[in-house]
Amino acid sequence: MKDNHKKVLFITQAAVIAAVYVVLTVFINAFNLASGAIQIRISEALTILPVFTPAAIPGLFIGCLIANTVTGAVIWDIIFGSLATLIGAIGTRLLRKVPYLAVLPPILSNTIIVPLVLRFAYKLPDAIWYLAITVCVGEIISCGVLGLILYFAFEKRKDIFSAGVNENVKKTEQA
Repeated sequence: MKDNHKKVLFITQAAVIAAVYVVLTVFINAFNLASGAIQIRISEALTILPVFTPAAIPGLFIGCLIANTVTGAVIWDIIFGSLATLIGAIGTRLLRKVPYLAVLPPILSNTIIVPLVLRFAYKLPDAIWYLAITVCVGEIISCGVLGLILYFAFEKRKDIFSAGVNENVKKTEQA
């Protein structure tokens, strides 16, 4: 039974993270800040969550995929923007022991990939170096600043990411 509880918890966490990512992206998109040369996608703050749970990796990827789709991104942005978030989430999970460094993978992956998408998929006339700087600044704000704030908020309550699993397993085993 313990494995079933863990699977359900994993799927539930991934789904909730994906949903929150979509909602935050749609919200910030109303202010034209979710995409474009200047973007502060506050949903990217969630890229710190792989520090706490591996379920955040598929959750962030699926959330970004859905968010990019519903906000009207072109297919290349849906694919490569979502892959940038996936790469960042995996890197964050690998660096989970060092939270200050764990924010770097999503910043770097988006800084490298998204400017190329903006330049070639959206035909923005700006130079790639300019797009890289603007995307990087937005990612530093979203992942670095907001992500670390989120980290410190959850760090004190990291037990919520495994909440109920041990208690439910004990109750099941006693029955």
